Amino acid sequence: MIVGNCSLKLTLYESNSLKEKRHIIKSLIGKLQSRFNISIAEVDLNDSWKSSVIGFACVTNDIHHANQIISNVIKFIDGDSRVEIIDYEIEIL
Repeated sequence: MIVGNCSLKLTLYESNSLKEKRHIIKSLIGKLQSRFNISIAEVDLNDSWKSSVIGFACVTNDIHHANQIISNVIKFIDGDSRVEIIDYEIEIL
């Protein structure tokens, strides 16, 4: 069993309050869960309304498949104009 996980630090441009941040993050998380079948959650910076840290994980039986899923998720998030990826950390177990 191969587990791939990734932590992403994001900056949110259209967020002017915690309510707007929650709306953007929940929308992004919902799209990612349905499209890529991953486990995902906001894991840090919950009280900051201009930045967020989300983490996601996938379970597979192939290292290349785990890398492909993680790369596709990062590309999808990078294509969203509401957020910018500041930093990310990938770990394959």
